[in-house]
Amino acid sequence: MELRSALRQAALARPAVLTAVLPGATRARLAVERELGDRRWPHAPSPAAADLLVLVGSPREEAPAWLDGTWTALAEPRALVRIDDPPGARAALDAGHAALLRGAAGPERQRARKDPGPYVPGNGGPVRDDGRTPGPTGHHGGHDRADGSAAHSHDTPALISGLPLAERADDRDGLRLDRLHVPFGPVLPDWPAGLVLRLTLQGDVVQEVTGVEVVEAAPAPRPPFWDEPWRQAAAGAPVSRGAAARRRCAAHLDSLGRFLAVADWPDAAARARRLRDAALAGAPARELAHAVERLTRRVGRSRTLRWLTSGIGVLPREQALAAGIGGPALAADGDAWDRTVRWLTEAARSAAACDDPRPLAPDDPAGPRGGLAGRCPPSRALLDVLPPLLRGAELAAARLTLASLDPDPDELAPVAAGEVTRG
Repeated sequence: MELRSALRQAALARPAVLTAVLPGATRARLAVERELGDRRWPHAPSPAAADLLVLVGSPREEAPAWLDGTWTALAEPRALVRIDDPPGARAALDAGHAALLRGAAGPERQRARKDPGPYVPGNGGPVRDDGRTPGPTGHHGGHDRADGSAAHSHDTPALISGLPLAERADDRDGLRLDRLHVPFGPVLPDWPAGLVLRLTLQGDVVQEVTGVEVVEAAPAPRPPFWDEPWRQAAAGAPVSRGAAARRRCAAHLDSLGRFLAVADWPDAAARARRLRDAALAGAPARELAHAVERLTRRVGRSRTLRWLTSGIGVLPREQALAAGIGGPALAADGDAWDRTVRWLTEAARSAAACDDPRPLAPDDPAGPRGGLAGRCPPSRALLDVLPPLLRGAELAAARLTLASLDPDPDELAPVAAGEVTRG
């Protein structure tokens, strides 16, 4: 028993972490990612592979059903922490790690000490402290459940133990095959915060997108992080062009990091994220531009990545304009590879302008994903165009298409009253 406990504790020296990010929590997410990178803790690819579940942001409900489903899929020992603001990331991760090590001592010993259970307080406090699975009403698999492992939806014809049954339908070749209704999100690695895609699959082919949803979150204390300089300038606040260029550069590097991770190029993804953090930390423009240029050459010359992403998620300029899309997705006028090259180009150009002290014009609110002066945020149009782009795509190609568009659910999250939302 002692040897088993010692092996568990050794295995948890660097716990695998799964992050569940809510809309409006980009600042906290960036802090968590920096902290995890410093600690060299691995990212878990699924709940079953995770030791520590990190809830980033505040859900509208205290314990939503999708969190219930995710938590249930974690094996013992496990812990959950909630992080609402960037300064609390370090202490919350320390608390979660300590809870894991206590749990590794063995459930018998834990009960003997009357340990409060796997839920540990982050800076936002425990989700539940009674040692049971969280849930708004104590049931598993609510009617609006949206977890990525074993949920059901309104379009599901029948359920057994919460799992949807397959049904038969013709596929694209006229063959009659099983058809599954599967929700993806909101807890997946390198996935837009809080996004849920409800897909109808035949094999690994997306037959239909039956729903594009964003889980509800508590009102964010500030405007969307990536759009902040332009919204502040439009509201009359003094903002320099350099500050806006720095935020744009970091936003595109953040998108690149997510896209490269989905494309299974972890080394380049980590490099893009380190440069993102350097841009936000105020690295000198000359130094940052040189580093971004090196990344641009490395990624832009990758024949493997180009072969992998060419012809996927083709979005012609006319279709983008009709959908109300702007920014890099419009300018790219092409597929996932074209959008990647566009991100690289804009990131390099923005990095060179990070020290520009001239004031940002208040009448040009063009954020990283498009114009901010319209009635709908740019990410709304990026989400609306997903169903036709994903229909008929293989699942891996669908994930690359979504990552190459990279909608920002922060733009759809409510903002607390009194904050700057629009110029």
